[in-house]
Amino acid sequence: MFKEISVMEIKENAVDLLDSQWGLVTAGDENALNTMTVSWGALGELWNYDMVTIYIRPQRYTIKFLEEQDYFTLSFYPEDMKKIHSVCGSKSGRDIDKINACSLTPVFDEKAPYFDEAKLVIVCRKVAKGKFEPEQFIDKSVISAQYPTSDFHYIYYGAVEKVLIKEK
Repeated sequence: MFKEISVMEIKENAVDLLDSQWGLVTAGDENALNTMTVSWGALGELWNYDMVTIYIRPQRYTIKFLEEQDYFTLSFYPEDMKKIHSVCGSKSGRDIDKINACSLTPVFDEKAPYFDEAKLVIVCRKVAKGKFEPEQFIDKSVISAQYPTSDFHYIYYGAVEKVLIKEK
């Protein structure tokens, strides 16, 4: 059972959630959805919205679902579920059913799907999309270190519409 809280009531450190705990970004609907591990992102304030940013490489299958939908979720899981990221972060939904492989239970009671096993879910409305380009980098070492094949990330900006936490 989940309960709604305000974004200001999130107790976890947002940097720790993304950098250390990792999350799943999920988009789609009851007919088709996909999820993937995300560890690059941010939670803050932009354009008078509580905003999430996520960074997705163009070859990721999840892009298709992000493009087709107006909403996505960013969700985080208990430590004992960290193994889901070995599948969701390295396998493509084109090749395997990651949701079944990880024994995740989709929930469709919001504008975007999430999973019942989550401890924290952030429901986001897409507001903008961008893409990194080589000329934008002041520190050119980032290009050689992170983009040796020039697969620059898309940036999705999502206004936080709802935050859900798992009730104990």
